[in-house]
Amino acid sequence: MTARPVVIGVDSSTQSTKAAIVDAETGALLAVGRAPHTVTGGDGARETDPEIWWTALARAVSAGLKEAAVPPSAVTGIAVAGQQHGLVTLDAAGRPLRPALLWNDTRSAPQAAALAPALGGPDAWLARTGSVPVAAMTAAKWQWLRAHEPGTAARAAAVRLPHDFLTERLSGEAVTDPGDASGTCWYSTADAAYDHGLLDLLGLDPALLPALAPTAATRAGTLTRAAADALGLPGGVVVAAGTGDNMAAAVGLGLGAGGLLDHPVVSLGTSGTVFAATRTRPASPGIAGFAAADGTFLPLGCTLNCTLAVDRIAGLLGLDREDAEPGDGLVLLPYLDGERTPDLPHATGLLTGLRHTTTPRALLGAAYEGAVFTVLRALDELLAACGLDPADPAVRERPLRLIGGGARGRAWTETVRRLSGRPLLVPAATELVALGAAALAAAAVGGTDPVALAAAWGAGEGKALPPVARDEETWARIEGVLDRAAPALLN
Repeated sequence: MTARPVVIGVDSSTQSTKAAIVDAETGALLAVGRAPHTVTGGDGARETDPEIWWTALARAVSAGLKEAAVPPSAVTGIAVAGQQHGLVTLDAAGRPLRPALLWNDTRSAPQAAALAPALGGPDAWLARTGSVPVAAMTAAKWQWLRAHEPGTAARAAAVRLPHDFLTERLSGEAVTDPGDASGTCWYSTADAAYDHGLLDLLGLDPALLPALAPTAATRAGTLTRAAADALGLPGGVVVAAGTGDNMAAAVGLGLGAGGLLDHPVVSLGTSGTVFAATRTRPASPGIAGFAAADGTFLPLGCTLNCTLAVDRIAGLLGLDREDAEPGDGLVLLPYLDGERTPDLPHATGLLTGLRHTTTPRALLGAAYEGAVFTVLRALDELLAACGLDPADPAVRERPLRLIGGGARGRAWTETVRRLSGRPLLVPAATELVALGAAALAAAAVGGTDPVALAAAWGAGEGKALPPVARDEETWARIEGVLDRAAPALLN
């Protein structure tokens, strides 16, 4: 009997690789193979050897196929969704010259600050790229490399994003997509092309960059013989261009297939992100105006400190992550790695309101509240950038789609409900980035629309939670502390 065709969606994140084995027709998740990454660095540095990603991809694919009991001959397509913004520099043989600078490496904050006036200020960047440079953006990391390791920059024969690196290893083709490219600050979302004026400003030869595919579901090629052997797959498997992790999550949710902005997304992971699909090109200095994988736009706000920061506080207190209760007058801003939205790259954590009666559980609850407040305030900025009033009751009635690891936790979910006062929709699918990548792979094989395909798979459907009364007192308390402390946190 012939096995049903399957596709593989790869989620190559900061901490690990996940390979989802997905029924190409129904979208059923058959298995997920996993392999960890190693992240090194301190004092703002965050790096990973790209070869670790490749090794992890092969291990995850092998583990996923074994768990699904699917023969390799059933695999028809594969696509990679990778962590955004990382800087990968390669030699002429395609080998990494140094470990990749990851998105959450904040050493490039001075270079980001210098880039804004170099083009004439934030508005000039917004007009061309849709985003203002911050430490996370690849352009700032390239400038850091030129300043601190000029020899490495001079020897670079290729400059790639993490997902580009893996797609090229799979297919032998140097290709990227508009979604992930829009996170570099050298891609114009206005023109859907590399901005050669910005490349000149950055001292970056366009010949070092991958070709731009029209969409993330465009065929990059097929598996090379070396890649097929490494993954234990047959030749001829289609490789899609792939995209960034946030863009793939949007595909997995079917964003863009129905009413735009009806369900803005809050993702609670190592970082906290908010995003929504829109056909209007946003321009706000507090929001990254990314392109989406399907030709729409995906404005996004990102906070560096989310589940990992709160788990760190829980660990310091000797508590389980669910042992939280409301903050009881405390404010804890868990900016343990600086912050991106708001742009406070050198910030540290801030705690105020301690009393003799303060309990460890309330302290942990305050960490949840600080992290959720930061994410939700970024959401307000996003909505405003898309022409909506965040305080409009009609806007607040729209459900938030809550995804990421935090969406599975009671404390996270209840804190979001309490501080937002909005209904929530928690999708049943747990691997939305990998499922989105799988939809890209299936679309590359069949020539279909990946967003419509993912919507038909129903990955974005899930449990609806009704709203609760918004905790205005806690919101106002945290907002007041942050607004007063922001000037000091900048230093």
